[in-house]
Amino acid sequence: MRKRLGMITPSSNSVLEPVTSVMLHGAPGVTAHFSRFRVTEIALDAGALSQFDPSAMLPAADLLADAKVDAIAWNGTSASWLGIGRDRSLCEAITARTGVPATTSTLACIDAARALGARRVGLVSPYTDDVQRRICDVWAEEGIAPHAERHLGLRDNFSFGEVAPATIADMIRSVAAEGADAVVILCTNLDGATIAASLERELDIAVLDSVAVTLWRTLDLAGGDIGALARWGRIFHTSAATK
Repeated sequence: MRKRLGMITPSSNSVLEPVTSVMLHGAPGVTAHFSRFRVTEIALDAGALSQFDPSAMLPAADLLADAKVDAIAWNGTSASWLGIGRDRSLCEAITARTGVPATTSTLACIDAARALGARRVGLVSPYTDDVQRRICDVWAEEGIAPHAERHLGLRDNFSFGEVAPATIADMIRSVAAEGADAVVILCTNLDGATIAASLERELDIAVLDSVAVTLWRTLDLAGGDIGALARWGRIFHTSAATK
């Protein structure tokens, strides 16, 4: 049965669309459809935070609903510093407007960590010091206090997509060396999905890339076969923790 997945996408993101499309090449009958709104920087000042106002995001969901998608995801991690409640409210609003079940990258990452029973979660991101500290606090409030972390100190969202996979891999190895049993690549504009499965084999830990995990959760919400993507990592062997 055909499944259409709707993805709300940051305007300056250059990674999540091609990566999602490549991943779905091995899943016949599943397609991803994208709707953008303006996001250019990640910071804690008022201008950067205002990019994620629901009034900017909900029209993108409305457009995806026109394509009769089976599930919608906000394919971004903003609730990791804005507060998880923001994403829960956003999902409720999307479903109320469109009748379509919804998730987000942050909620999917939390679901994935819980589904795998991770106890010592490491966080890898491109963000600045203050954003990363806020993320650690927000995740701790959800009962997932980061065990270790690495970040790059970047603010410009486009620049995240220029980070080499080798750099991301080195960050993951560093966090794993501190005892993490799962590592979350927390940014949908980092090219981590293509290296996640190989690093899982190398390090014998779960590597949860935000783009891959968003696809996992969205496909599950749509009633699709997540096992069709098993070669992309451990999470695709695991049912979502919540429905």
